[in-house]
Amino acid sequence: MMPVPVLLVHGIRTSASMWRHQQEMLTAAGHPVLAVDLPGHGSRLHEAFTVEGALAAIDAGVDSLGGPVLLVGLSLGGYYAIAYAARRPDRVLGLVAASSSFVPSGPGLTGYRALAGLIHRLPDRGLGLHTFLVRRTLPPAGVTDVLAGGVALDVMAAGLAETGRLTPLADLRAYPGRVWLVNGAFDHFRLHQNRFLKAARHGTLVIVPRASHLVSLHRPDRFDRVLRRIITLVEGDPAFPAVKSVNGEPR
Repeated sequence: MMPVPVLLVHGIRTSASMWRHQQEMLTAAGHPVLAVDLPGHGSRLHEAFTVEGALAAIDAGVDSLGGPVLLVGLSLGGYYAIAYAARRPDRVLGLVAASSSFVPSGPGLTGYRALAGLIHRLPDRGLGLHTFLVRRTLPPAGVTDVLAGGVALDVMAAGLAETGRLTPLADLRAYPGRVWLVNGAFDHFRLHQNRFLKAARHGTLVIVPRASHLVSLHRPDRFDRVLRRIITLVEGDPAFPAVKSVNGEPR
């Protein structure tokens, strides 16, 4: 059996570089793996961020890997991974949506957009605050990886506005394949995780202990372990049944 290809989609203001640890692990295990930059981020910093552009970036990544893929997204990337899986289920072997179990609409999104707007008015457009928080919350290797591709200072307004157009609960209901929701125990973006789990047809919830929002960077070894287990399931059991809740490990 050929190893399952894995496509990785980053969070807002970061880039493909945030997945270095997982790319090295997957490559060593023989998996074709690619981390893409979304519009407005990393190598595509000066492109406008749109829903259509983000989905096209994922589609191009699937093409590069020869598709279909195990699709893994974190935060912003998780929302667009969900949206892509609903639209192109034939190209997604399984879906891992990390740190993206919060409905991106209503007062929560309005408040987040207002805060982002205030931060962007700072003289450095929020670079100092972003860097300070990254250094305070992540281990040294995670700091290096998340900053290596640059900080997308100007993407927040468009990124949040466009993401407000998405309908992740409806998209989870539409996607017929297996879904793993992977959230850090201390993540503020897991407020609606039970609604997301209920929406998924074949869903599993995995909570990573002592992990923050940037779970793959904060607890990379634990996240790797979860990801390896998911890959084993995808590769080894095409008739994997619906599982609605698991504490700590996928099964």
